[in-house]
Amino acid sequence: MKFSLRALRYLVETADAGSVTEAAKRLNVSQPSISAALSQMEAELGIQIFVRHLAKGVTLSPAGRRLINDARLLLKHAHDFAQGAQSLGSTLHGEIVVGSFLTLATRFMPGLLSSFRKSQPGISVTLEEGNQQEIIDALVAGRTELALSYSFALPEEIIGEKLCELPPYILLSEAHPLASRAFISLSELRDEPFILLDLPHSRDYFFGLFAAAGVEPRVAFRSGSFELIRGLVGHGQGYSIHNAVPRTNIGYDGSRIAVVPIMEKLPPTYVTALRLKRHALRPAVQAFAEFAREAFSLGGQFEPGSIAPTRVDAA
Repeated sequence: MKFSLRALRYLVETADAGSVTEAAKRLNVSQPSISAALSQMEAELGIQIFVRHLAKGVTLSPAGRRLINDARLLLKHAHDFAQGAQSLGSTLHGEIVVGSFLTLATRFMPGLLSSFRKSQPGISVTLEEGNQQEIIDALVAGRTELALSYSFALPEEIIGEKLCELPPYILLSEAHPLASRAFISLSELRDEPFILLDLPHSRDYFFGLFAAAGVEPRVAFRSGSFELIRGLVGHGQGYSIHNAVPRTNIGYDGSRIAVVPIMEKLPPTYVTALRLKRHALRPAVQAFAEFAREAFSLGGQFEPGSIAPTRVDAA
């Protein structure tokens, strides 16, 4: 059983385009050439890769969704091989796509990507941001091979390496009466409006914190935008809870926010490097994974002690 790289490209492009016709346009080849290659692949494998919809394109079958992931990885390996062969004896080369949870991307990725580029100038990194479910979906679909996210709600096929612990903090307006406190109990805020970072799985984590503290939050506002939440907090519209807190107490709109540790001992989140269990990382991806591990290690760029927020009275 032999498949050419060209056939694999036809397969991946058709899956991405959702149509043989559109894939042919993108690849600048004839539609019959793609149709014939796909039919031959299905015949040799003995499976249906695509479900054909009359006048509505194609969608991947369950078997096709599994196959497309492997096809993407093979094409990436082939690309790395070609680049490596052209630069024998020099630094690593390749193109990688890394996923990152939205708030982790904002907090850590600018410094991480900048430092990695200086360390590995031959590796080009594309960043794909999303919430926890979107990060997981991208890994399963093969759009990303590595992601920095959290350790919750992981399916069996994804494994994670914990890089750093992020405890929860309370966010208040700097003018709030409790803003200068060393610690705040969630019970002290039970009657105040809570502003929720409303993202898949994230909301479950935050509600779990309140349950562990025996407090019922008064949810006054929900948003998937952390900067919007910080602005509302800065203007005294309520309080929020966050883990990957910025190193500044100034909101996007210029309002000022206090970040205060929580008195109760509550479960932290973990910055986690995620990948598919059944796929070994390509050399370029492995280089990024090792760089991230070092950045979050003791003495690294993002070691745990350097992640704690700046106190209000030090701002």
